[in-house]
Amino acid sequence: MKIVVLDGHTLNPGDLSWGNLEALGDVVVHEHSTEAQVVERARDAQIVLTNKTPISRQTLAQLSQVCYIGVLATGFNIVDVEAARERDIPVCNVPIYGTASVAQATIAHMLNLTQRIGDHAVAVAGNRWAQCRDFSFRDHPLVELEGLTFGVIGFGRIGRRTAELARAFGMQILAYTRTPDSSVDWAEFVDVDELLKRSDVVSLHCPLTPETENMISAERLASMKPTAFLVNTSRGPLVDEDALHAALEAGTIAGAGLDVMAVEPPAADHPLYSASNCYVTPHNAWATGAARGRLLDTVVDNVGAFLDGSPQNVVN
Repeated sequence: MKIVVLDGHTLNPGDLSWGNLEALGDVVVHEHSTEAQVVERARDAQIVLTNKTPISRQTLAQLSQVCYIGVLATGFNIVDVEAARERDIPVCNVPIYGTASVAQATIAHMLNLTQRIGDHAVAVAGNRWAQCRDFSFRDHPLVELEGLTFGVIGFGRIGRRTAELARAFGMQILAYTRTPDSSVDWAEFVDVDELLKRSDVVSLHCPLTPETENMISAERLASMKPTAFLVNTSRGPLVDEDALHAALEAGTIAGAGLDVMAVEPPAADHPLYSASNCYVTPHNAWATGAARGRLLDTVVDNVGAFLDGSPQNVVN
């Protein structure tokens, strides 16, 4: 059984082992692949694993031996799952692996926005503290979280865990979800617009769908408090980036922390890089060693389950 990994570098740049996968077949790992290289590299493979390299209907039509596609992530929009289903090819993802890591990164963005740790560390490195007449200085207002309102849009595993962490800071929790959980008595479930109006920090944790694309629009940004912060560690296109840039420059909201962008990687001159009080990280909230290890373990388990005749985590 030949197993081809199209783009393994982001998951495993060398600190993890492919050994358990290699025990299941003849494994070829490519660090990166373009869409144009997929047919050449996977032509004689029965199992193809991809992270962000697209597998389109046209590509799949040229891969006659493929009988399984594994996605090295939760999102699977890079695979034409309908085309795979028509050929009875299971497409399997990794639904759970980064809950704690992404929640942790979300809180890190919130803390950076409210404490401005990075900015003050840079100022100290530039001798601002050494030159200060006082024992302390603040270039930016510092915000205490206790008693403020944390609004979470999307209350799945990651959204709920993030809300639990915010609650530990003494924050009040508002949540929007299509399926409110009546057993959760520590969160108030409200609609999106009420959540945006009342929250001091808004955190996005919902999937990207036609309904949620650009859900954080100019109109909705204008409804937020001028002291509020927006954090997005979910999907970049949830936010209208032009509207967010305008809102930050106008002071409509106080700041934003983004781990995801509409196009990744973004252009070198993306306006949000230089927007007022905007901090962009390179889509690495998921990428702790622990989370990547769990992801790889599940990828191997998925392949093993398929070989045993009982595919798991099938999305088509």
